[in-house]
Amino acid sequence: MKRKTALHFDIEIDKLTNSIENVISGEVFQTDCLLLKSITGSSYKKSEWDFNWQAEIKNQSKEVYKLITISNPLIIHGLISINDEGDHIFMHLIESAAFNKGRKKLYHGVAGNLIAFACKKSFEKNYFGVVAFEAKTKLIEHYKQTLGAKHISANRMFIDTEESRTLVNQYFQKFL
Repeated sequence: MKRKTALHFDIEIDKLTNSIENVISGEVFQTDCLLLKSITGSSYKKSEWDFNWQAEIKNQSKEVYKLITISNPLIIHGLISINDEGDHIFMHLIESAAFNKGRKKLYHGVAGNLIAFACKKSFEKNYFGVVAFEAKTKLIEHYKQTLGAKHISANRMFIDTEESRTLVNQYFQKFL
């Protein structure tokens, strides 16, 4: 599989849930996002991911978080790379695990969960929930509709305080 060089966000928000939801049964699983210092072992197979997450982790200016379920913390459902810009959080990369992509995905809500986490980090840093990212042109309208993101210029978008609060309240009810 050819590795992608990410310049723009290209993940579709399949469904905004309050956690992650099994596609078949509708069962909801409580999740957590944990800082990832290294990515090795049986929970990560490089060939199952489109992006070079090891390079993201090695980049000192970025933090990589993994989305796991509380009931099975060894399985990574998705990854996000963010950094602190001093007045907002910037999302560099986001990716669902291979088993959460396409028509045969097992869980809904992975991307929404990771984006809500970035918004939560922004509130924790006293940045009022502001999160920015570069979107693929074809997904700009999708992000406006699903996340309430605003288009700044070219491919740059951001999620402002109210929209961020909505996402955080949906995924992290005990936070705000």
